[in-house]
Amino acid sequence: MLTAMLGAVSQGILWGIMVLGVFITYKLLDIPDLTVDGSFATGGAVCAVLVVAGVNPALAIVAAMAAGAVAGAVTGFLTTVFEIPAILSGILTQISLWSINLRIMGKSNTPLLTSDTVFSQLGNATGLTSNVCAIIVGLIVAVVIVAGLYWFFGTEIGSALRATGNNEAMIRALGVNTNRTKMLALILSNALVGLSGGLICEQQKYADIGMGTGAIVIGLAAIVIGEVLGRLLPGGLSKFGARLVSAVAGSVVYFLIRAIVLQMGMDANDMKLLSAIIVALALCVPVVWERIQRRRSYSKGGEQ
Repeated sequence: MLTAMLGAVSQGILWGIMVLGVFITYKLLDIPDLTVDGSFATGGAVCAVLVVAGVNPALAIVAAMAAGAVAGAVTGFLTTVFEIPAILSGILTQISLWSINLRIMGKSNTPLLTSDTVFSQLGNATGLTSNVCAIIVGLIVAVVIVAGLYWFFGTEIGSALRATGNNEAMIRALGVNTNRTKMLALILSNALVGLSGGLICEQQKYADIGMGTGAIVIGLAAIVIGEVLGRLLPGGLSKFGARLVSAVAGSVVYFLIRAIVLQMGMDANDMKLLSAIIVALALCVPVVWERIQRRRSYSKGGEQ
């Protein structure tokens, strides 16, 4: 049971980097970017091929991040230049990436069983288990990314990006090119998704053509779970940094829930159904909570 929980935490942190990418487009720009399912697998495919070819595993992860950024740029190009709706642009890129990923790997999957990864290198140097190594690497990368995003979104261009999602007409009237901010957001988002795909690939020791299937659902579930948990904390999610941390925390909680349910004997084939139920429940909880609070305030007003 402890091993399963450690594995869930390590998976949650590594996937949490992908969740941060989804957070940028979904929460800041209100763009349902479906590129994620494809760019996640692209990051994994690029990383796997480079590692097998003998490239340093750390550099392979950087290449995976760059590949994800290119995928995001394609979606951004379709959205901003040709004015194709963002959701359709993401679908088109995602479909294209399926064939591209097959071309990159040359087959449906690429194993890394005999190749070194950043996790195996850390394990050999410290003697720690694979799950603990994954948690350490994941925490370091997640902390650096959260700190970087917190700084970036406090800059002028980062603030303009956030303002584009809040009120596009207003920020455009102030002279900001919203097409550029959208392009930047999609590139940054999918770069993080590709980075997560590369890390997951090295952690599980293989890349698969279907490894990104359902990634957007996991991302949305983690974001919503993180927000629900964040509301329970003193001060809630009033600070931007807290929202970033909650996204990663939501990913960890999501994978812990999955691990617990699997330990209870649930069929692994039903995980997609469970993911959908988790997302639905997480979306319903805030609505129900607000209604309860509203009724309480009405009843108190009536008593007075």
